[in-house]
Amino acid sequence: MKYTEEEIMEYIEEEDAKFIRLAFRDAFGAQKNISVMPSEIHKAFKSGIPINAKVIRGFEGSEDACLYLKPDPSTLSVLPWRPDSGRVLRMFCDVCKEDGTPFEADTRNILKDAVKAAEEAGVEFKFGSEMEFYLFKTDDEAKPTKIPYDEAGYMDIAPLDRGENIRREICLTIEEMGLTPERSHHERGPGQNEIDFHYGKPLKAADQMSTFKMVVATVADRNGLYADFSPMPLSDKPGNGYHINIFVEGKDGEDVIKQAAAGILSKIKDITIFLNPTDASYTRLGNCTAPDKINWSRSSGSELMHIDDINGRTRVELRSPDAHSNPYLVYALLIYAGLYGIENKLSLPDEMSGDEVMLPKSRKEAIKAAEKSEFLTGILPQTLIDKYTS
Repeated sequence: MKYTEEEIMEYIEEEDAKFIRLAFRDAFGAQKNISVMPSEIHKAFKSGIPINAKVIRGFEGSEDACLYLKPDPSTLSVLPWRPDSGRVLRMFCDVCKEDGTPFEADTRNILKDAVKAAEEAGVEFKFGSEMEFYLFKTDDEAKPTKIPYDEAGYMDIAPLDRGENIRREICLTIEEMGLTPERSHHERGPGQNEIDFHYGKPLKAADQMSTFKMVVATVADRNGLYADFSPMPLSDKPGNGYHINIFVEGKDGEDVIKQAAAGILSKIKDITIFLNPTDASYTRLGNCTAPDKINWSRSSGSELMHIDDINGRTRVELRSPDAHSNPYLVYALLIYAGLYGIENKLSLPDEMSGDEVMLPKSRKEAIKAAEKSEFLTGILPQTLIDKYTS
């Protein structure tokens, strides 16, 4: 919902809010925030709240000593785990320069530009997510261990599945913040869980993922546990994937989803370093059911892209990204790659032909693919590309 500044001030008073967290992300998607008092909200909307750009990962190359956080009123929510008296609110922010123009390395703004490009082409994108994470026990000093919270397997139930109550608490907390998870279950690995979200518009879907990871980490900590989203928390167990369901609709409802999927497949090598940004990302790829080839299939297995038709609508699921990626950047790149496929009317290659090209096998290989990509230089600032390929 789009609130005015006056409505937000009224809400702050009604909720007895004493602190407002202005949240943003560094270039790699890690959520940051600064807390302000209600008296600072007018300043935040008018000129932004200054932050030291030079100490934010990925922002070091900014020519400005200070960048400014401008809150998006539509993202206002209460943090449910804070006290009822003196409550804490949160709003996501755009990162701007002193003159109010967007900061080029702000990935939220990069996603906004991608959505605008799609709108100009008469195309609508939506994204759903299936994100996995492990729950580990902590030691006597509250430091994380590598001891899984349970030994359950895929879709097991309590008492074998000890994460059931944690997932329920996560889902209820997210609902209190105005978001609606679709389903949850225990995953293959011991202590591994998955919570899924239905399709949403790109900016909302990315904001949702930022909120989700914060809530999971907070709820786990409140229960004496540690939530691990890394690609390979346990070397001999399944890794954590961030499967992305993609919805695309063209002008007048035109079915362009398969063209978009073909575009993503054609550019997947170029963008892999952004979907899989760490060395551990490439240990996960090819492990268990995580993909390592550039292919697609109608069956659900280890393919890069799962494509099927349900009730007359084509569903596309991309299975290579992991949760250490930045959802704002990932969605932006998928939009641009999808638009490339639509504009060039690309067709899907043969299904699981057996001679599939491999995904990059290491971060070094992924960096090389990105460095020589003209596709990337046309849509991302060079400073951001340099940060991911250094």
